Amino acid sequence: MKIANSTRADITEIFRLYESATNFQKTKYTLHWPKFETSLVETEIEENRQWKITIDGKTACVWATTFDDPQIWEERNADPAVYIHRITTNPEFKGQNMVATIVAWAKEYAKANNKTYVRLDTVGQNEGLINHYIKMGFNFLGLYNLKHTDQLPSHYHGNPVSLFEILI
Repeated sequence: MKIANSTRADITEIFRLYESATNFQKTKYTLHWPKFETSLVETEIEENRQWKITIDGKTACVWATTFDDPQIWEERNADPAVYIHRITTNPEFKGQNMVATIVAWAKEYAKANNKTYVRLDTVGQNEGLINHYIKMGFNFLGLYNLKHTDQLPSHYHGNPVSLFEILI
């Protein structure tokens, strides 16, 4: 297992995994991911904020990070944190607890970058996902209605978000 930054060569696979995740979301929930802009992922790759886990040469999981997330975290954005977005597991690797691997990595990444928190969010009150993140060590901070969603993907518009954090 290897964790590394994604590259431009990974873009097709990243979007294949996003599509797979969105299709799964549509079978379970009323809220699901929109189609993300290629430029979003390209920027994350250029800024070394798009990550992947590879196992035996296959992409097992992808996610993105940022150190700044003011539209979601509002006044809490002032805290030194690493924010995780769009965790997506390859269906071939479901059940191998990729989130636990990401959490362990993120704690070390946060320390190395002088951050105090690892944070993530999910749109809506998805009890299964809330419980999963709690089991992974996150504190569930509750549901929040965001004030400024104009620069966020469409699934954030008009929907509450569940916020989570781990204090390092």
